[in-house]
Amino acid sequence: MTLIAHLTELRNRIAKALLALLLATAVAFWWYEHGLGDFIRAPYCGLPPDLRYGGTADGGCGLLITDVFGGVFIRLKVSFLAGAVLSAPVWLYQLWAFITPGLKRNEKRYGVAFAAVSTTLFALGAVLAYVSLSAGLELLLGLAGEGTVIALTAPDYIGFMLSLLVAFGVSFEVPLVAVALNLVGVLSYEALRAARRWIFFLTVVFAAFVTPTQDPFTMILMACPMIVLFELAIQLARFVDRRRARRDAAEHFHELDDDAASPLDAAPSELDVAPTAYGDRERADDVPRLGSGGR
Repeated sequence: MTLIAHLTELRNRIAKALLALLLATAVAFWWYEHGLGDFIRAPYCGLPPDLRYGGTADGGCGLLITDVFGGVFIRLKVSFLAGAVLSAPVWLYQLWAFITPGLKRNEKRYGVAFAAVSTTLFALGAVLAYVSLSAGLELLLGLAGEGTVIALTAPDYIGFMLSLLVAFGVSFEVPLVAVALNLVGVLSYEALRAARRWIFFLTVVFAAFVTPTQDPFTMILMACPMIVLFELAIQLARFVDRRRARRDAAEHFHELDDDAASPLDAAPSELDVAPTAYGDRERADDVPRLGSGGR
């Protein structure tokens, strides 16, 4: 394909992705009043009545809007993010269909595997963040003590919730980077095993800085699954390195540098001479040659 053809294909695929995003955002905008808004407010509404604005024993709760366009912007923001999630299969397919003609077969296989695993890990992290959000809010808001009125605004609560979901989702994908570096031969199992304690320590430090709540409960809740995932990554690197060592040993060239020539035997091999009609084997020296009287 020419450059113009590539640009035309890119334009068409971007247009299809934007159209799918627009339709999914419209669906999410309608869905906001039919369950999506309740789903977002559920962790906040699950707090004790004294920790939420307008809280009652029957479960009533509400988020403050302090300006005229606040409600519109919040609904559009939530609808756009929900639409991006709903239309993810379409725009991810458009992206994959654009880049896949330039990939080899093994690169396609690795690309599909990493996309599936990374999406699953991000979803698991987001689900864990959503489940723990109510407990984290109760811990943080409860530190205000008596004599205070807690009234969260809708932008603050939704921004905090989205940042927590993204932080957990991204943190769950960090161990996948170690697996990718091991597969391409940059990071070995021995290096990971030797740095295991430092990896676990830096994981706890990472969780302390990344969590928006900055409380020990959320930090431990993020760090513990990350440590488990890093240990799985280390064991996977062990398996990959062992299989790579067995393959190199079978090829007999694993001790050579990349730019060194392979030790091939350049000496000529012996000729297999067919038996004559008399049952003897002719030698190569006895074969008549042209120019020496033979035919």
